[in-house]
Amino acid sequence: MLRYNLSYWERETFFKDFDVAVIGSGIVGLAAAMHLKTLDPRLNVAVLERGVLPAGASTRNAGFACFGSMTELLDDIAQFGEDQVLTVVEKRWRGLQRLRALVGDANMDFQQLGGYEMFTDDEEDVFQQCLERIPEFNHKIGAITQHPEGYKLVDDRLPDFGFRGVRHLILNQPEGQVHTGKMMSTLLRIAESQGIKIFNGIAIRRMEDTSQGVELETDAGWTLRVPRILIAVNAFVKTLLPGTDVIPARNQVLITHPIPGLSIEGCFHYDRGYYYFRNIDGRILLGGGRHLDNASEQTAEFGPNELIRSALVQLLRTVVCPARPVEVDAWWTGILGLGSVKKPIVERYSDNVVIAVRLSGMGVAIGTLIGQEGAELLLK
Repeated sequence: MLRYNLSYWERETFFKDFDVAVIGSGIVGLAAAMHLKTLDPRLNVAVLERGVLPAGASTRNAGFACFGSMTELLDDIAQFGEDQVLTVVEKRWRGLQRLRALVGDANMDFQQLGGYEMFTDDEEDVFQQCLERIPEFNHKIGAITQHPEGYKLVDDRLPDFGFRGVRHLILNQPEGQVHTGKMMSTLLRIAESQGIKIFNGIAIRRMEDTSQGVELETDAGWTLRVPRILIAVNAFVKTLLPGTDVIPARNQVLITHPIPGLSIEGCFHYDRGYYYFRNIDGRILLGGGRHLDNASEQTAEFGPNELIRSALVQLLRTVVCPARPVEVDAWWTGILGLGSVKKPIVERYSDNVVIAVRLSGMGVAIGTLIGQEGAELLLK
């Protein structure tokens, strides 16, 4: 890492008189920065980002505008209780609506094609449990989404998709998908148009809240003092606050070369959401499998896991696209922020520091709302 001191010109021109600094330029950080300017247009707001682009998941996710497949929600209810799960679903739904209002559907290619959950022959018992509870889910979650028949059985669509070994499909109709790159590009453009200063390549290694403001020490060795700070680095928050209940979780993702005649449309979940795939530009984007090697994937380091990648390719060729040749174009990884509960953390860490993290893999859905809630808390 290059270490240096700021020149007088740099200090006086670029890093002077900030009222607030947001650490992290992902969905949460940008939503927070923009909301701060909305709440008080006089604020001089800076966003500090360690990467060339947001380095965690905001530009590396699958672009699912989803809020809960049935098996995932049933697992969560068994673990955390119905009231907490419904509260989080409500936040995810409100977050999606705020994201759509902020970015605009056309600017991120939002398409409400629905979210499908797949069930194989070996999952008949699980499927029957879900089938029995569709009316209950439609009543309780429909009250949140205003879609009283959101979940429905659509086995008749299976021949259109051409899957192998899939016996049943349950569709969550209000779910959708976005173009992640266009979404983030628009958010960055809006933030800059509001006068928010965005600095890339600045990693914060230490933070101290003092009576003169929050002192930030960068990896380059120079320091910056700002009156108030909002931390929105999700999976990487422990680099600044080691005691935070956030566990990094790496996800492996592939995208295929274009597939002629591809008939798959929508977002698909399989095995409680541990696997997921969608169509994009005539290709299949597929990811997940973290549960196959959970210990290795609890890391904030990017990189391959060959066991999981092999399983994803196997799923792609034997279940998703079994009847045609399909080749992988590229791989990447993204880092999620999980924790002991599936509930975001939006809290005051100290007098002048607020954290807004732990999105549990639902950043597209909930990130805008969590950023705005963090901004509101910071100004209280």
